[in-house]
Amino acid sequence: QVQLVESGGGLVQAGGSLRLSCAASGRALGSYAMGWFRQAPGKEREFVAAVPWSGFSTYYADSVKGRFTISRDNAKNTVYLQMNSLKPEDTAVYYCAAGYRIATMTRSRDRREYDYWGQGTQVTVSS
Repeated sequence: QVQLVESGGGLVQAGGSLRLSCAASGRALGSYAMGWFRQAPGKEREFVAAVPWSGFSTYYADSVKGRFTISRDNAKNTVYLQMNSLKPEDTAVYYCAAGYRIATMTRSRDRREYDYWGQGTQVTVSS
């Protein structure tokens, strides 16, 4: 069992930055791909970013590419999402997810591939 807790969300003005953290407990994250997803009211949960369990690559949704950066620190059992140049359309609840030995881009983008989910943290970007 892996427990994930997100933090770092909040209210920010458009153009600003936030750094989300996802702290894991119960298992080491070395064998897990880590992903960030987000869900706005009335919309499906969508892929944002992921790093495979190998840690050699990163994947991003087109909507955030160039603005967001995912990173992981296996020693701290923590995954981060640095969000820059935030836009109002980035407003959503952001969820951290862990998937056992997900290695490919296709699997990393698919929320059905993930085994564990955090409770989410709210990100609100004002105009």
